[in-house]
Amino acid sequence: MNAVIQTEGLSKEYGGTYRVKDLDLKILPKEVYGFLGPNGAGKSTTMKMLLGLAHPTAGSVHILGMPFTQENRINILKNVGSLIESPSYYGHLTGRENMEVLRRLLDLPQKNIDEAVHIVRMEKQMNKKVKHYSLGMKQRLGIAMALARFPKLLILDEPTNGLDPAGIEEIRELIQELPKKYDMTVMVSSHLLSEIDQMATAIGIINQGKLVFQGKMSDLNQQRQPKLLLCTSNNCRAVNLLKQYGPNLTEKGLLLPYLDNEAIGQAVQSLCENYVQVYRVEEHQRSLEDVFLEFTGKVVTL
Repeated sequence: MNAVIQTEGLSKEYGGTYRVKDLDLKILPKEVYGFLGPNGAGKSTTMKMLLGLAHPTAGSVHILGMPFTQENRINILKNVGSLIESPSYYGHLTGRENMEVLRRLLDLPQKNIDEAVHIVRMEKQMNKKVKHYSLGMKQRLGIAMALARFPKLLILDEPTNGLDPAGIEEIRELIQELPKKYDMTVMVSSHLLSEIDQMATAIGIINQGKLVFQGKMSDLNQQRQPKLLLCTSNNCRAVNLLKQYGPNLTEKGLLLPYLDNEAIGQAVQSLCENYVQVYRVEEHQRSLEDVFLEFTGKVVTL
């Protein structure tokens, strides 16, 4: 399957420091690709290079099957919509006037504008001047602008920034629908890991400019296998009694790999027969945040 975005060795250096280093991205058609990383990891820099807003120091970029060169740039960008860092707008104009400026610049039919505004649920706000919009309303307008061409590829940098919980849920549902409803591929960055967890079908994690994980959400979920925590009356003795399960002694108790019901029953029975009382058996599954922190070199505790 041809990738919608593919980079090889993509790098960007500023003042002798690499903000992005040897990045090999692969985003397939109709994916919602979640791009995760701590602040300053290189997410926005990467997206700017994909759009020609920053020139790579090294490496190559292919978008929609074409090399992203000066000659191909305009043709490629005709099929790309984007929202990077913050929306661009004329504050003294209304939302409707801003969308009309965009419509004329891109020579779009009016139905595109109406549909984009409807998707972000901004119909009732379009006659207000944008300078009076809340941050969330400005963000919605920016997303509508990015959608107006109904592009094959949509690149969104922190699209839920400034939105309340209800607005975040709406935008998440919108992004999930785009591949199915409009055949779009979406690349979305966010620091809200739980949101990426709920909307992305594939994920890339960047740390200090380097890609530390890339794959399907199902691949990442394999690294989130649940574990069992046993709290007993004598944890040190319990470790010796359950050696065959590979227990790990923590401050909170014994941490065991996930066991089926029969194995759990045998483990508890073994402890009880050796006069070790079992106070609690808890199942713990690592969250996406735990996996993210591990990939980015942070300490994760149970």
